[in-house]
Amino acid sequence: MDVTATISHLFVYPVKSCAGVALDQVTLLDTGLEFDRAWMVVDAQGQFVTQRELPRMALVQPQLKAFEMVLRAPGMLDLHVQLDKVEHAVQVTVWKDTVPAFDMGDLAAQWFSDFLGHPLRLVRFNPDHRRLSSAQWTGDAEGLNQFSDGFAVLVISEASLADLNQRLVAAGEAAVTMERFRPNIVLAGIEAHDEDRLDELLIATVQGEARLRMVKPCPRCPIPNIDPRTALSTPTVGDMLQTYRQTAVVGGAVAFGMNAIVLQGMDVVLQVGQAATADYKFD
Repeated sequence: MDVTATISHLFVYPVKSCAGVALDQVTLLDTGLEFDRAWMVVDAQGQFVTQRELPRMALVQPQLKAFEMVLRAPGMLDLHVQLDKVEHAVQVTVWKDTVPAFDMGDLAAQWFSDFLGHPLRLVRFNPDHRRLSSAQWTGDAEGLNQFSDGFAVLVISEASLADLNQRLVAAGEAAVTMERFRPNIVLAGIEAHDEDRLDELLIATVQGEARLRMVKPCPRCPIPNIDPRTALSTPTVGDMLQTYRQTAVVGGAVAFGMNAIVLQGMDVVLQVGQAATADYKFD
């Protein structure tokens, strides 16, 4: 193998566009990490909403427990969401996909509406539905995901963030944390942006080998400009990335991190500290 790395962090984002949860270990599913983007906030028309329109979503902090998810936000009582209960079936839209989901009830709807100041509802992905990633990028593989923007897993290296922060500090700006980029798997031990050049990431687990195929650089919207601690947005990060991360394969968009799909390893447990190996991809 050309590259050996170590998993240094694992994150899931149970509610799309709300804060992430750092985990020491997590089960890998064919749709990505367990509970990642399993829930989503939608408007009265069933259209998904994100920090792009409602930056205060960054302040909603989930906690995963054995039988429930607890959501906390400034000035709000905790919202307890049962992991094994849903209410009625609905249709919702995420990007260009209209998919079946389950409404999580009036209490959850009121909680999000009150905190974010718009009529909103919380929904859960229907696991019987197979939402496919774009075949333009996955090729002969069938990449599944839930409510993510389009792919099961986002991989970023520590070195990529360190490189960005070195540039920010040199320009007199403050360094930023990895939370802005919302990765699922963070790798240590590889060079900055080496994740862009890898083919398949192989992770040895107790239950067997996991195989993730890197398929598409992740084009960046304004969300990395939002400070996850305050929900305030400044253009600093986006402006800096614009100077060196325009990526031809995604039409010149600014890219940071690599989208991946799951090829093998459903129900294995990924853990911080596990080794990951890969070969470079040569097109």
